[in-house]
Amino acid sequence: MSLLIIPAIDLKDGKCVRLRQGRMDEETVFSDDPLAMARRWIEAGARRLHIVDLNGAQSGKPVNAEVIAAITAAYPDLPIQVGGGIRDEDTIQAYLDVGVRYVILGTKAVNAPHFVGDVCAEFPGHIIVGLDAKDGKVAIDGWSKLSGHDVIDLAKKYQNDGVEAIVYTDIGRDGMMTGVNIEATVRLAEQISIPVIASGGITNMEDISRLCEVMDTGIMGAITGRALYEGTLDFAAAQKLADKLSK
Repeated sequence: MSLLIIPAIDLKDGKCVRLRQGRMDEETVFSDDPLAMARRWIEAGARRLHIVDLNGAQSGKPVNAEVIAAITAAYPDLPIQVGGGIRDEDTIQAYLDVGVRYVILGTKAVNAPHFVGDVCAEFPGHIIVGLDAKDGKVAIDGWSKLSGHDVIDLAKKYQNDGVEAIVYTDIGRDGMMTGVNIEATVRLAEQISIPVIASGGITNMEDISRLCEVMDTGIMGAITGRALYEGTLDFAAAQKLADKLSK
């Protein structure tokens, strides 16, 4: 298995944007056409897409669902994972109905731990939990609060609940182009048996090489956004390198 390089499409008000460290007032708009952006990554060889409804994350319910449905309709065979504002079973069902492959739970997973087990039982094979952390503690509510929960303890619990994977973001590095936090990502991956998807700070080919070196700890993929949009990482070259190094 090669390390999956997963382009991020962050949606705000129907546009494709990137934030710095999760702050809604620190956005850069990269495209008014998210569907065209999805096409760009798929034509470059993406095998999965990561879509975040930023408005949804703030409001607690989907806001950009129509845009997401348009992307899944255009690319029905592509695994698409969606996060942002997924707080109940109806929302999960609605996303799966339009062709989303995986839904990512964040704040709700931390605030209502029983919810994860319930939805893993109801929608087996479709649930991913996103753990956003700073100094080993999990952040919630769009990163505005630290919860006091330890990342590894929570990840073990979700593993037992039956989640497919953990998306691990080091929020000190996200959108800052400072390089991925390999040590923290490996520490988590080594403690659990489900795959970890690295996120936050992935900037260049060196980050891809370093992640490939530690793939055997259980890291299956890397989500990258700003680096692709600002051109410090070429997607096709990155996936090609990952394929080569993963052999």
